Amino acid sequence: MPELSRFYGIVIKMYFADHSPPHFHAEYSGQEAVIGIDTLATIAGGLPQRALNLVREWASLHQGEL
Repeated sequence: MPELSRFYGIVIKMYFADHSPPHFHAEYSGQEAVIGIDTLATIAGGLPQRALNLVREWASLHQGEL
């Protein structure tokens, strides 16, 4: 899966034209969460709250690009 970004040990990945709803994957410390682009809600999986907050902050800054 193509890597879009890496920060604080968090890796953001996304396939182009993947299944609906539009989403990206965030990995941190062996855990993974699927995050919806429109709502920034967790669709599947999970991350520690601090990492999830950083992912959502990053996504809000890059939402138009995603």
